Order: sequence, then C-alpha cells, then structure tokens
Amino acid sequence: MIEFHAPSQDIIWQCVPFSVLSAQTVYDLLALRIKIFSVEQNCPYQDPDGKDNQCWHVLAHFNGELVATARILPPELSYSDACSIGRVACSDTMRGQKVGQQLMQRAVDACVEYFPNYPIRIGAQRYLERFYGQFGFETQGKPYLEDGIVHVTMEKPAISGS
Repeated sequence: MIEFHAPSQDIIWQCVPFSVLSAQTVYDLLALRIKIFSVEQNCPYQDPDGKDNQCWHVLAHFNGELVATARILPPELSYSDACSIGRVACSDTMRGQKVGQQLMQRAVDACVEYFPNYPIRIGAQRYLERFYGQFGFETQGKPYLEDGIVHVTMEKPAISGS
C-alpha cells in the first residue's frame, strides 16, 4: 500500500513568541484549539488561561490556513523544574498525514533549543500515551481526571542544547 502524505515543504512551520503573533493568528489558533478540544472532544473548559502570552507557539500553515499548533511553556510557568508542551492540536484535515508527529517533533526541538537542560513535562490525555512515547516521553505517576478526561503526566529527560 502506498501512502501519500502532505510534503513538509508544503507546510509553513514557525515557532514564535506570542508577542509577534498577529491578531488573526491568535484568533486562528484559539479557533483551532476550541474546535478540537471543546467541540470535537465535547470538553467545555476555559482555553485562554493567562499563559499563552508567556509562551512560544509552534504553528503550521497549509495553503494559508492554520492546521496545527502547540505551545511551549517555559520553566516556572506550569512546572518549577521543567518546561512543557501543551495545547497540541492538529486540524482534522491533516490527520493521518503525520502532521501531528511533525508538530510534536518541532515542539520538542524548540524546548531543547530554548530551554536546554530542562526536562519536558506534559499532561497527556491517556489515550495518547503511545503517541507521546515515540518522542521519548515516559509516564510518571498515576492517571488523573482533568476536565472529565483521563490524563497522565509524562516526562522526557533533559537533553542539552547544541
């Protein structure tokens, strides 16, 4: 079976601080996150949590549309001893094309570049443990309920930046 994937050169990737995001980009990333987390997953929660403006944002645009996003949280923002990746979202139009894997790899790479020598800790939906495991994340502790969805804490050990 031959698989066709959207070539990464067709996707424009960025990792930028919040301060350089246009109003349209902020609108687009909030709309994508709400579509995924609140509508698709039927999980009403307060997405704007006061942290986005202190984060780096990994963005993927395809044909001018934002199709994937994740945020990089510096140490001290969510965890005192680790940086974090959160709000990982991929549009349904890109699923099955390895865009989520590319997004996560870019997010991990950004953590290593911007916050070397810190582990990366995430609160992952439990059904995605294997997905995050492929990037070196290991489950820590017991599952917990967050916003009505079972989550696990996962951590990737610190890797020195280059």
